[in-house]
Amino acid sequence: QVQLVESGGGLVEPGGSLRLSCTASKYLFTSFPMTWVRQAPGKGLEWVSSMNFNGATIDYADFVRGRFTISRDNVNNTLFLQMSALKPEDTAMYYCSTDRAGRNRGKGTLVTVSS
Repeated sequence: QVQLVESGGGLVEPGGSLRLSCTASKYLFTSFPMTWVRQAPGKGLEWVSSMNFNGATIDYADFVRGRFTISRDNVNNTLFLQMSALKPEDTAMYYCSTDRAGRNRGKGTLVTVSS
């Protein structure tokens, strides 16, 4: 059973910021490069960003690069996604996952970007 719990979503105006968090079991957090994926209404899952355990490898999808920042707290087994300059097209359910396909993910936190 996947033990991932996301939080921090909400309603924000275009151009605004949000910080998402994901707490994970110690096993998951130390065994996998942690990942954020998202699913917009009516669309499939899409990979957003990934980060390995020590932070040496960080990847971003082109559509968030320069606006989103992934980070992790390895003491408290928490993954973060700082989102800035949000756009309406960023509206989606955001999940943390142990894989880029989102096969092992939490229940998600909803981000709505709207004026």
